Amino acid sequence: MIGILIISHGDLGDSLIHCANHVMGEKPKYLMHLGVTIQDDPDVAIPKALELLNQIDRGDGVLILSDICGATPCNIANRLVSPGRVECLAGVNLSMLIRALTYRDEPLAAVVEKALIGGKEGVMRIYSRSGDATQGG
Repeated sequence: MIGILIISHGDLGDSLIHCANHVMGEKPKYLMHLGVTIQDDPDVAIPKALELLNQIDRGDGVLILSDICGATPCNIANRLVSPGRVECLAGVNLSMLIRALTYRDEPLAAVVEKALIGGKEGVMRIYSRSGDATQGG
């Protein structure tokens, strides 16, 4: 089973996990969050993140989900990437997280692709008059 670590600003990751619990009807195993604040030193956050990685890595790898590419949480995540063992996607949203959780019994590379597609396809423009939804290109 693929472990999932969300590294995000503040409580965003906790909120996503809470929502995933609601959608899935149970608390998913091996899913954790590291919240980063403006006061946090990235060099201090790395050992905390490594500790969380070790707690959720069941031997099949870990997917790190981060919020904004180029921001401190993503920069921390980037330092933890180990291709084939620890992978990272930026731009986390609930669709991405649900997709990763749904397919986490597959190999890490497949979970990365499923999560990426889920995140992209979960972004749509909703038209109120016709009820149609189209993907926001």
